[in-house]
Amino acid sequence: MSSAHAKWGDLRPRVLSAIAMLVIGVFVVWAGGVWIHLLVPLACALMVWELARMLRTGDPQTPVWLAIISGSALFAASYTPYASTILPLLLAPSFVGFSLLKEGAEPAKAKRIFMSYTAVILVAGFSLIALRDNFGITWMAWLLLVVIVTDVAGYFAGRILGGPKFWPRVSPKKTWSGTIAGWIGAAIVGLVFAKLFGGGSNVVLMSICAAFASQLGDIAESAIKRHVGVKDSSNLIPGHGGLLDRFDGMLGAALFLFVTGLFIAFPPVTGG
Repeated sequence: MSSAHAKWGDLRPRVLSAIAMLVIGVFVVWAGGVWIHLLVPLACALMVWELARMLRTGDPQTPVWLAIISGSALFAASYTPYASTILPLLLAPSFVGFSLLKEGAEPAKAKRIFMSYTAVILVAGFSLIALRDNFGITWMAWLLLVVIVTDVAGYFAGRILGGPKFWPRVSPKKTWSGTIAGWIGAAIVGLVFAKLFGGGSNVVLMSICAAFASQLGDIAESAIKRHVGVKDSSNLIPGHGGLLDRFDGMLGAALFLFVTGLFIAFPPVTGG
C-alpha cells in the first residue's frame, strides 16, 4: 500500500458518510421542534450504548438498557416544565450505570468513566436541544459550522502539514498544525456570523473557545478508547467509526456552551 493511499484511503467513505449526516442534520436543524427532540436523544442513546460496550462490563444487554434509559431521560428533560428536574433527569442514567456495571478488569475505573462521560453526553445533548429551541436556526447553525470547520480544517492541515503532535500520549494523530488550523477556521466562521447577525468580537472569541472545547472533546474520547484498547467506538458510520467518534467534538462544544451560558449572555438573540 502506497503512503498516499494509507494517508487518504479513508477519505471516500468518510466524505460519503459526512454528506449523509449533513443532509439529515440540515433537515433536523431546519425543522426543529419534535424532530430535534427525537433525533438528539436517539443519537445520545446510541453514544451511551457505544460507551458501555467499549467498557466491556456487565451483561451484554446492559448497554442496550443504559441506552434506552439515557435516551428516555434526555427526551423527558427536554420537555419537562420544571427547571429543577432537568439536571436530576440528565444525571440519573449515570447512577443507574454505576449500579449495573459490575464486571471487567477495572470495574471502579469503568464506573467512573461511564458516570462522567454519560453525564457529558446527556448534558451536551440537552444543550443542543435548548440552543435550537431558544435561539433558533441561526446559532444552532453557528455551533455546527464551528465544529465541522474545526474538524475539517484540522483533518486536512494535519494530513498535509503534519508536524509536532498536540498530545501524543492521548491522541497520537492530532498535530499542532491541525489544532491551530481548527482555531483559524472557527474564527472565520465567527467573523462571518458576527458580520451577519451581530455580536461583534465576542462571537469570534466564543467560536475559537468552542473550537478548542470540541478538540478537547475529541481528545477525551481518544483517551477512553486508548484506555480500553479499541480503535473506534463502534462501526455504525463508515469511515468515521461510531457516533462518539464523529460527535465527540460536538459534545465538547455543546458542553462548553451550556456551562458558559450559565454565566454570560450568549448567543445573541436573533430571529430564526
